[in-house]
This record gives sequence, structure tokens and C-alpha cells, in this order.
Amino acid sequence: MKSRNETSSADFILLGLLSRTNAHMFFLALILLAFISALSGNVLLIFLIQVDSSLHTPMYFFLSQLALMDICQTLIVVPKMAVGFQTSDNTISPVGCGAQIFLVLTMGASECLLLAVMAYDRYVAICNPLQYPVLLSRKVCLGLTSGVWIGATTDALIFTASTMHLPYCGSKEINHFFCEVPALLKLSCSDTSRYEMLLFVTGTVLLLIPSSIILASYALILAAVLRIKSARGQQKALATCSSHLTVVGMFYGAAIFTYMRPSSYHSPEEDKIVSLFYTIVTPVLNPLIYSLRNKDVLGSLRKLFGRAVRNFYREWE
Repeated sequence: MKSRNETSSADFILLGLLSRTNAHMFFLALILLAFISALSGNVLLIFLIQVDSSLHTPMYFFLSQLALMDICQTLIVVPKMAVGFQTSDNTISPVGCGAQIFLVLTMGASECLLLAVMAYDRYVAICNPLQYPVLLSRKVCLGLTSGVWIGATTDALIFTASTMHLPYCGSKEINHFFCEVPALLKLSCSDTSRYEMLLFVTGTVLLLIPSSIILASYALILAAVLRIKSARGQQKALATCSSHLTVVGMFYGAAIFTYMRPSSYHSPEEDKIVSLFYTIVTPVLNPLIYSLRNKDVLGSLRKLFGRAVRNFYREWE
């Protein structure tokens, strides 16, 4: 087992989320359970969308992209955290730290942009259904998704390169459970005010503008829904919109709290708790809220399960 004295002077040390107590062992078990739930739920969703042709629509195409982002987000963070807790080897090399920053930022930024695209998709489907095949054609969907990934990757590259080129001449102890930009800024011995301003500007583009698009889209959707004469239809649509907005609010709220506040306002304990929401909690909730409560996805799951049961009985006949 590595001790801190044996680590390379260039390596960072992640102080982690949990200490080695019985209570924290219980919390680690909960986090691992959430990790397994997030992986299984999102993998199942992608599988169903791929095998069921009735789910080959723009909405489910975007949902499959969201599921992929959630899978990557949890895989980037949770395994390293769990291994560090079990082995007490919390070191991470500068290359590993830079890779973690890049991947976390890529997945986070892409999800910010994709959620706005998904809100636009629902707005067109409900408010302009006759134009839906034109406005959300396959070509348009691929273009929007490519734009999401390219924009997020570019943003992540810029911030990863900038963060890793800052001088770190003091402590290498990162008071977090993964390499996150605000936590590293606190370790830098240079003036980071310009960098923080760039974070704020980027946050406006990637967080405030998409969240405004989402709120505007759902406001128009609700206005259209309220014109429906069926009380049951209104109630169902309102329940769906509220659950979507709850998850979106948790994701954007946590990201805004982390990336759009000056470093002087950051508390390590607060940052750790808030980071759990967009690295673990929302990946668990997204497949439940967006898909597994959806009658089309549930119907596809029943068909798949029924087919598996029939094949099983055929083999035993």
C-alpha cells in the first residue's frame, strides 16, 4: 500500500468523500448501489432503443445519447473513488487528473446542451406536430447531436489545458473525491481571477442559456397542455413536465453552484455533496424519469421479457 511519503511529488492526492468509519461504509454501499442502478438502467435503455424499431424516433435517439453520457459520467468518477476508499491509495497522476477533468467536463457540458435539445424536441412534438418530421428529421438530429459533442469537447479541452498548466507549488492535496476544476484552482499559487471569469462566461453559455431554453420550451408546452379539455390529459402532462423539470433543476442547479461561483465562496464539503448530484444522482434518476415511466419503453421491455421467456421454455421442451 502506498503511503503519502512514497507518492511522486508530481502526483495529486484526492482526500475523498468518505473517511473509514462504519457510517461512511454504509454511505459507500449506497453510492455503489446507485452506481449499479445508474449503469444497469442506462444500459438497458440504450439496448431497448437499439433493438426495438418502434423506438427509432428523435426523442429516443436523444435519450440514448443522454444515457451514454450518464454511463460515462459515473464510470469516470465512482470506480476511482471506491478503489481509493478500499485501498487508501488516493493518489492520481497529473495525466490521470487531466483526463478525469476532460471527461467530466465533456460529459457535463454535453448533457447541459443535450437537455436543451431534448426540451426543443418535446416543444416541437407537442406544439408543432405537423412540422415535427421536417424540424426534427434524421439529418437535423445528427447535426444537433454532433454540435453538442463538438461544443462540449472543445470547451473541455480549453479548460483542461488551462487548468493543468496552472502552477501548483504548494500542497497537492485535492479536497474532493475526483479532480474537479474549482478544487484544483484552490491549490494554484497564481492569480486565477481571469480563469474564474472565463468559467463564469462559459457557464453562462453552457448553463444559463440552455436552462432558459428549457424553461421557455416547457412554459410553451404547459400553455398548450392547459388548452386540452381532458382533465386527465392535463394532469398526466403536468406530472410528466414537473418530473422532467425536477431532474433538470437538480442537474443545472448543481452545475451552476459548482462552476459559476467565485472560488472564495466554495466550501469543500458543500462542493463534494453538490457534485454527487450530477455525477451519481441524476444518472440514476434520468432513465427512471425520462424513460422507464414511459409506456412505449415499458411496452418494449415487456415484449423483450416475453420473448426471452418463450425462448427459455422452447429450449427446455
